[in-house]
Amino acid sequence: MVVERVPARRVVGLAAPALVVLAAEPLYVLVDTAVVGHLGALPLAGLALGGVLFTQVATQLTFLSYGTTARTARLFGAGRRAEAVAEGVQATWLALAVGALVIVLGQLLAGPATRLLVGDEVVAAEAVSWLRIALFGAPMVLVTMAGNGWMRGVQDTRRPLRYVLFGNAVSAVLCPLLVHTAGWGLEGSAVANVVAQLLSAGLFLRALVVERVPLRPVPALMRAQLGMGRDLVLRSLAFQACFLSAASVAARTSVAAVGAHQVVLQLWTFLALVLDSLAIAAQSIVGAFLGADRREDAKGFARQVTGYGLVFGSCLGVLFAALSGVIPGLFTGDAGVLGEIPNAWWFFVALQPIAGVVFALDGVLLGAGDAAFLRTATLLSAAAGFLPLIWLSLAFGWGLSGIWTGLSAFMALRLVAVVLRTRSGRWAVPGAAV
Repeated sequence: MVVERVPARRVVGLAAPALVVLAAEPLYVLVDTAVVGHLGALPLAGLALGGVLFTQVATQLTFLSYGTTARTARLFGAGRRAEAVAEGVQATWLALAVGALVIVLGQLLAGPATRLLVGDEVVAAEAVSWLRIALFGAPMVLVTMAGNGWMRGVQDTRRPLRYVLFGNAVSAVLCPLLVHTAGWGLEGSAVANVVAQLLSAGLFLRALVVERVPLRPVPALMRAQLGMGRDLVLRSLAFQACFLSAASVAARTSVAAVGAHQVVLQLWTFLALVLDSLAIAAQSIVGAFLGADRREDAKGFARQVTGYGLVFGSCLGVLFAALSGVIPGLFTGDAGVLGEIPNAWWFFVALQPIAGVVFALDGVLLGAGDAAFLRTATLLSAAAGFLPLIWLSLAFGWGLSGIWTGLSAFMALRLVAVVLRTRSGRWAVPGAAV
């Protein structure tokens, strides 16, 4: 049997727009930070705290995007585009329902949650004032996730790019006007974000309407989506437990260590977004192959995208190794922090080829709907690799080297798991249903 090789141009055509969409939420935060920063330290601290809480909620609900792509891509590959879009309709209803719940719970818990994270009542009050307004954008953020999910599934990544960029542009213009010109202060940034999120979500809703598919809710389909969602939420919680623990241990090491960890971790997060765009392309293509009963093509593409991930990650590793004497200085001039950065930097560089393969194969397995395996593999890798080494670092004073050894063990265990799973072929179950 001849296995079809997917043209690299097609992979890049799906991955490049997805990368911009993935970067949209950090861009919201970047614009807010730049604008609010001119109000002074207190509003900026309130934005930082409120933003962390809002982002944590959104991060746990990414199944509305990734889970929807997996289900939609199979139906699209089977030639059932209308049913694929119908999955997007149900994901959107689910987003609105979950978003409404987030608003209610968020309003009740905003005060206690902020006070739990920071002992300063004044900073907590600033964060609550921002968060209570920002929470009204939660349903719209989730609708946008669902819209991205079904559009990626039907291999349309260009419209989401336009929709999200439009929202970002509105926020970039409206935020300084409301914060400074209108004098609304910190609350103005929250209002600007809600307006921008409403406009972006409105475009995704309009896209569903023009597809001329039934728009009524179907509880059975929503329950099926929640099944995959449960596995993806548990997987996200494992990531959060690891990175929160790492930040906690770094903070207990020294001020310089936590600053250095923050710099390198932000670069790690940025490159994870870059590599995850390849995973999104893999998810869409693999799902379509399996939906079309082209099992061998799906397995062949898994090998192909593994090579892409390895090359991409290796290039990033070489680039950041070459810039090791330049990039840290762009983030800080503090001698203590700069002295600590090498203790994490070379782990960060060496992990890029591994991350390239892991993220690419995550996309393959997500496209196949193998979320249960990914959940278990992530939880076990965290429990056996990352978390023990992080807390041993605290106990024995290993500092950043110990923390990033933990991250390395976590990634190595995930690499072994996804490579063995992919080679087994058990994930490649053909058919239109996940």
